[in-house]
Amino acid sequence: MASIRKSEIRKAYLLNKYVIITPGRAKRPRDIKEQTVIERTSPCVLCPEKLSAYAKKHKGYIKERINNKNGRWQVISIDNVFPAVTLNNDKAYGVQEVIVETPHHSPELASLSDRQIELVLRMYARRTKALSQNEKIDYVLCLKNQGSKSGATIVHAHSQVFATHILPPDVYEELMAAQSYQVKHRSCAYCDTIKKEMAGERKIYEDKYVAVFAPYASEYHYEAWLFTKRHLDNITQLNNREFRALAHAYKIILLKLQELDLSFNCFLHQVVSRRDQHFYIKIQPRDSIWAGVELGSGLVINSIPPETAAKYYREQ
Repeated sequence: MASIRKSEIRKAYLLNKYVIITPGRAKRPRDIKEQTVIERTSPCVLCPEKLSAYAKKHKGYIKERINNKNGRWQVISIDNVFPAVTLNNDKAYGVQEVIVETPHHSPELASLSDRQIELVLRMYARRTKALSQNEKIDYVLCLKNQGSKSGATIVHAHSQVFATHILPPDVYEELMAAQSYQVKHRSCAYCDTIKKEMAGERKIYEDKYVAVFAPYASEYHYEAWLFTKRHLDNITQLNNREFRALAHAYKIILLKLQELDLSFNCFLHQVVSRRDQHFYIKIQPRDSIWAGVELGSGLVINSIPPETAAKYYREQ
């Protein structure tokens, strides 16, 4: 019988979080097959006809749009009709928007061109800039849920923006840890991490502008992080070449996840009051389910080593 690599407990780069990488558990018996099942159960509210009809009845519903040369929208940002936070509620203050990534109903983000994906990223930048003008807003989260296991409730390709005055504890902890690293080493923790990972087996992809790797203590199967090589505080600071490069790298990951038929969550955190973050995007597939160990102890078990995930992403 072929030898099985031993389990290994790994600590996250900055946060006080631990993951148990267990390659042998991937071979354990299973009599349950999980599938990402997507089926529309009602008319799509994000298709142009429905969206336009609703906008005519509700002033301010459309927040921003990126049009083509013919004046038709290619990406559009609209109010979330069922928000968890609103500007008129001090007890749950904030903004939630939906970014419709394409006017066409069927294709998912992976099937779109690099240029269309770039437009989605540029809409993230536009909405981040606009929402940051509100002095009460300190946290802007751009996120995408794709597939039934990710929490997505609508098939039509879309993202969301969640902005609030509350800074999540994990985000605050990471900022403080990065700041401590900066003071101690006089360099950015993630700039140093990029250099290290681009020279190792967790590297997925790089060009002149972006770096992509599977994080050392991956919490999810096939987790991937996308960084700009240039030390940028947030997505609004990307130049044209960086937008193009990031869109291309993002599509590489999306296509490989599509081959695996995996649901995933994608997100980027941006803290308005902090001006020296290192911008990056996290992609966390939902192949694994956190069960008793994870929920009871806080220790995550991952049976797909990031080195294995990176190798899969690098395969042509």
